[in-house]
Amino acid sequence: MIRLGSLAGYLFDGPRLLGGWTPPSKPAVYAVLCKPDPDAKPERYAVIYVAHTDDLAAEGFPFHHPRAHAWIARAGSRWKVHIATFEVPGGTRSHREQITAELIAMYRPRCNDTQYSPTWRPEWIGRSRGEEGHQA
Repeated sequence: MIRLGSLAGYLFDGPRLLGGWTPPSKPAVYAVLCKPDPDAKPERYAVIYVAHTDDLAAEGFPFHHPRAHAWIARAGSRWKVHIATFEVPGGTRSHREQITAELIAMYRPRCNDTQYSPTWRPEWIGRSRGEEGHQA
């Protein structure tokens, strides 16, 4: 299990090696991962792609997915690509889309063509009353 996302986080199954994995026929959010420094930090993963699907089995895993070539290039080998999945409890397609957008905004995965801005910016909140220059 791995936690991805905001403070509360989403508990993803995995990570597991993508090569040899047989995906279940279920809707889910998935994250493709690699280990940027497997020798020094073997338990550390980098998120390189995030998406959602109505059916994991129909995505073309392990390596017939349209973005698989980018994952392999980023990881350095097809045997260094990992996947983690999150089946949204009671979630609909729109829930999966929202989680996917949040994760892309947070991790900025290089293999995703579409990128999103974080959902909030400091200037939207304003300064706290204790900060210098606060105007009443």
